[in-house]
Amino acid sequence: MSNIRAVIKGVGGYVPEYILTNQELETMIETNDEWITSRTGIKERRILKGDGAGTSAMVIKAVKELIEKTNTNPADLDFIICSTITPDFMCPVTSNLICDMIGAKKAFSFDLMAACSGFLYVLATGTNFIESGRFKKGIVIGGDKMSSIVNYKDRNTCILFGDGAGCALLEAEENSEYGIIDMAMRTDGSGLPYLNIKGGGSRLPASEYTTDNHDKYFIFQEGATVFKTAVTRMADISAEIMKRNNLKGEDIQWLVPHQANKRIIDATADRMGIGPEKITMNIERYGNTTNGTIPLCFWDYEKQFKKGDNIVLAAFGGGFTWGSMYLKWAYNS
Repeated sequence: MSNIRAVIKGVGGYVPEYILTNQELETMIETNDEWITSRTGIKERRILKGDGAGTSAMVIKAVKELIEKTNTNPADLDFIICSTITPDFMCPVTSNLICDMIGAKKAFSFDLMAACSGFLYVLATGTNFIESGRFKKGIVIGGDKMSSIVNYKDRNTCILFGDGAGCALLEAEENSEYGIIDMAMRTDGSGLPYLNIKGGGSRLPASEYTTDNHDKYFIFQEGATVFKTAVTRMADISAEIMKRNNLKGEDIQWLVPHQANKRIIDATADRMGIGPEKITMNIERYGNTTNGTIPLCFWDYEKQFKKGDNIVLAAFGGGFTWGSMYLKWAYNS
C-alpha cells in the first residue's frame, strides 16, 4: 500500500524595499537602538509603501518567483492557501486574488487566520489535503502588511513588526523519505486580553464609535505575559515533537522558529539542545512579519538547506495559537 507524503519542492519570498531602522524609530517615539536590540534582537524592518498596496502586492511577487523557479504551471495547482491577519479585503480573500493574478483556474483557495502560527497551520492543512490522495500540488503562503495595523505612537508594538511574505510549493510523493513527517498544533483562547485587534470584527464593527476610537484597529500586546507564554509553549511543543520522533539535538540540522523575539528563539533552541549555528534567524533585518516569518526563513536559508536535512519548525501567536512540525528537506538548491 502506497504512503503519500507532502513534500516541499520550492520556496519564494519578498520583502519591501523601504527599510525602517531603529535609528529612524528614535525620531518617532521615545526609544533607542540599544533598548530595541537588547530586548528583541531587531535592528530594522521592511515597510510596504504605495497607495492601495495591500498584502497581495507582496504575496504575488513571492508566488511569481516560486512558480518561475520551480517551472510550475499555475493551471496544474489544486489549491492555494494564504495565512494572513492583514488581508486586502474581508471579502474576497487574498488567496482568491492570487489565483486570479497568476491564472490558477483549476485551484480552490481560501485564507486562514491563526496570527503568528498561521504559516504552520496552512502548511499542516495543505499537507493533509495532499495526504488524502485527492490533491497533488498546491501553494501555501504566509504574509502580512503589519504596518497597516501598527500604532507608530506605541513603542511596545511598533518596534516589533515589519512587512513581508513567503510561500512554498507542496507536491505529493509516494513512499518518499522526504517531506512533512509529523506535526503538533495547540490553541488557548484565553489569550484574548493579552494579544488582540478588537476593531473591525462583528463584535466591534466599523462605526462612528470605532472611527473615533481608531486605536481599536491597531494590534495590542501585553508584552510580559505574551513573552512568558511564548517561551514555554514554543519550547514545550518542539520538545514534544522531538520526543515523539526519537530526535535529539544532534539529529536536527535546522530549527526554523517564528521570528518574534530573539530571546524566545534562544530559549526554544536551548530546550531542544540546539546550538545557535543551527537556528535560522532573520529577525534583525525584517522584524516580526507575523505570517511571513517562517517562509521567509525558508527563502533566506534555502541554499544552506541540504537534501535529507532534519528540520523542526516552531511558532507561537495570538489566540493563543502555537505549534511545531518535523520535516525532511527534499532538495538541494
